[in-house]
Parts: sequence; structure tokens; C-alpha cells
Amino acid sequence: QLQLVESGGGLVQPGGSLRLSCAASGFTLDYSGIGWFRQAPGKEREGMSCISSSGRSTNYADSVKGRFTISRDNAKNTVYLQMNSLKPEDTAVYYCAAARSSACGLSTYQYAYWGQGTQVTVSS
Repeated sequence: QLQLVESGGGLVQPGGSLRLSCAASGFTLDYSGIGWFRQAPGKEREGMSCISSSGRSTNYADSVKGRFTISRDNAKNTVYLQMNSLKPEDTAVYYCAAARSSACGLSTYQYAYWGQGTQVTVSS
């Protein structure tokens, strides 16, 4: 069974950090671009960051550039999103997704497999 599982979410104070993980089972991530998306209540799902299959290409939304860092460990079949300097507006459910190709982008249509999401809440 093909599955992506996110973990690492939680409650953090403004200015704090979290590291999200996206682990795959049932298939290898080696050939897929991977994206991180988030969806806040009442809002559209938006792309935050992505990484190509090789890891040589990454992309970030302007709202998180300089604060979030995406990385991957293909040996562990896992992709990470390090989130620093978190703000209340970062509060959302965060999803990882595997692309249909080795490239990556921030549009949802490029992605074939999705995890169930992990909640991130930034609040004092």
C-alpha cells in the first residue's frame, strides 16, 4: 500500500522551530519530487516548498523563504521540512506529497500521492 506519513507537528510559540518529516512506505521516493503544502481553515491548500528527486533543486514560497528549509534522505525514504522563526500565520495542517515526476513545483496538480497531514499551531 502506497503511503506518505507526516510527523513532527505540534504547538509552538512564535519564534520557535519545528521539523516535519514525511516518510514513505510501499514505494520509493528516489524518483519523485516532493512538496510540502499547508492548508489553514477556510483557505486554499498552498505550496510551501519542494525538492527535486536528486535534491539539487528546491523552491520556496515567498512567505517562508529564509525561514523554512527542505531536505531529503533517500536512504531513509524521508523528506524533511525544517521550520524556523515560526509565526502565528504559519498555523495550518501541513501535507507532504509525491510528484508525478522527478521535478518539483508548488502547484497541487503536479502531485499524485498525498499524506494525511500534521497540524502545526503557532501560538503563545
